Amino acid sequence: MKVHEFDRLEHKLGLKIRNSGDRLAWFEYEGKVIVRTKRSHVNKDLPSNLIRQQLKVNEQEFSGLISCTVSLADYVEILKRKGLIDTSSTAAAKGSE
Repeated sequence: MKVHEFDRLEHKLGLKIRNSGDRLAWFEYEGKVIVRTKRSHVNKDLPSNLIRQQLKVNEQEFSGLISCTVSLADYVEILKRKGLIDTSSTAAAKGSE
């Protein structure tokens, strides 16, 4: 994975970032941190398998994120399907309106 591909993922998924020894990035949904990942500041190939695992997606989903065939909404649905985003709180909030 190239650095510019990681940067594209940051923007596409709206990852929050912080620069420290590495570039830390995390995905928040409704104010809660769901997944975290990081990359080196060095401009070289990044360990895509590790980043894929940290983002909690399989190879096909990861490829879709990079090639832009998987949208932010699709990514949220993937995380909900995997139980990483609690859908009961979202349903309860909608029901109380």
